[in-house]
Amino acid sequence: MLASHYYEGKIEAGCDEAGRGCLAGSVYAAAVILPDGYQNDLLNDSKQLTEKKRYQLREIIERDAVAWAVGIVTPEEIDKINILNASILAMHRALDQLKVRPEAVIVDGNRFKKYKDLPHTTIVKGDGKYLAIAAASILAKTYRDDYMNQLAEEYPQYDWLSNKGYPTKKHREAIRQYGTTPYHRMSYNLLGDGQLSLEFKD
Repeated sequence: MLASHYYEGKIEAGCDEAGRGCLAGSVYAAAVILPDGYQNDLLNDSKQLTEKKRYQLREIIERDAVAWAVGIVTPEEIDKINILNASILAMHRALDQLKVRPEAVIVDGNRFKKYKDLPHTTIVKGDGKYLAIAAASILAKTYRDDYMNQLAEEYPQYDWLSNKGYPTKKHREAIRQYGTTPYHRMSYNLLGDGQLSLEFKD
């Protein structure tokens, strides 16, 4: 059973991102505020759920949440500021759009930058521990999948319908054969062989 909150008596937003390890496409993040004392036994880390279950839960989350929003950072921005900063920026953009102002933020992972004046806590594997982070992981993943499915229509040869931009063998072979698209992250090691890679200092 996932915990309903981390902070006692505060309006708490859970945040998570999707697409950090991808070679192509934007990084997506979601922020979700669930009602006080909310329970849903089906909610879990999006990686533990089937695609069908994720989309079913997305509808439930959007219906039940006090507030939810999705933030996006483009491949161009990722190349400029690096993926860690881009992931955090996507979370901040999601928080910016919430219709209800949170009083605290809980974040999946171990890195975050202060958002406004709010207290925050990073929680490793938080998407398997707290309902609001699990909900954010599901929204971030499904909205990013929708976006990659659209890009796949434009560039079918990269197999994005299946790999969603992650570095599969088929994806890398297509880059080798067809070159890059405007959606590829040029700061990444796209071929996996040490080429096309820039070292970023955190």
